[in-house]
Amino acid sequence: MFLLSPCQAQQVIYNNLEDLLAQKGDTVTTLSVAKRTLNNLYMSNGADYRIESEGNSGLSKFIKNRAYAVLMDNDLYINCKFIRYERYRLGNWYAAAKQINGVIYFAAQPVGQRASSKIKPEGTTKLGGAVGDAIAASGRVYDRVYYYINTETGRAELVTSETMYSLLTDKPQLMEEYKQEESESADVIEKYLSAIH
Repeated sequence: MFLLSPCQAQQVIYNNLEDLLAQKGDTVTTLSVAKRTLNNLYMSNGADYRIESEGNSGLSKFIKNRAYAVLMDNDLYINCKFIRYERYRLGNWYAAAKQINGVIYFAAQPVGQRASSKIKPEGTTKLGGAVGDAIAASGRVYDRVYYYINTETGRAELVTSETMYSLLTDKPQLMEEYKQEESESADVIEKYLSAIH
């Protein structure tokens, strides 16, 4: 790696979770990040961001298919292609992430029964099979829950109220505020993760 001058953005590609945790990556200067449109999300589920290298299709392909994470300035993005929650893949593309006390947190579409139940409105009819899965997935295009990466297994774990209580143990004022909301929606979790970040 080499040092960048202050006028350039720092862009680092990490090949795996171990490299990310050790902050050992490859520095590049040609990356751009774009939020995926609703049409993109409807056509192919997955995370919210696309990262590419302008004018370098080989590097763009590597970033899409092989890079584990990308740091752009102070913004971290995790490639959901490599992340699983329970037996489910979180899909392609990148999710915005935060590293707090050595743990990586990110918001993504809910997958699996437990994650989906955190945002599913009461009284919604459940349909089984491929048709039911497709209908449920299309309805979750807007929905997000927070996950964290278990550094021992490399798999995602759902951020629950218990997780938040553990994080806020030494922050009594934030703990009291969270108890008033006690929600596991990504919007609420994001607010408290940002406060302790």
